[in-house]
Amino acid sequence: MKEYKFKINGKDYNVTISPAEGKMLSVQVNGAAYEVELENAPAAAPAAPVTAPATAQATVSASTPAVKPAASGAGEKVTSPLPGVIIEVSVKEGQAVKAGQKVAVLEAMKMENEISAPKDGTVTAIHVAKGDSVLEGAPVVTIA
Repeated sequence: MKEYKFKINGKDYNVTISPAEGKMLSVQVNGAAYEVELENAPAAAPAAPVTAPATAQATVSASTPAVKPAASGAGEKVTSPLPGVIIEVSVKEGQAVKAGQKVAVLEAMKMENEISAPKDGTVTAIHVAKGDSVLEGAPVVTIA
């Protein structure tokens, strides 16, 4: 397990990276767990440490033990507009939602930000739980 400290756009990030298992890495960023799928995975486990997540070619999805990510192509991912902490998840898997309906609430910079559904559809996956720290662009829910 490797530990790194990054400063990205003036913000500090503590990153822990577990050894690769095939194309998958387990990564923790400021305590939030992520499963990272490498697009150009080496044939064997990487000998050199992974560089900054911002430069690594990877697909990142938040993971929690109780939440399973949706299969790729199973809908549109609704992402976090900025880094923060999820303080409310307002929908459940299988729930029908309307465009503009609140799906979660994110606390960032001591302000609450509602994350809304961009379209009508059905929630096919929830990628976060209350209390999770998320980065900008992290998937919150998937709507098909």
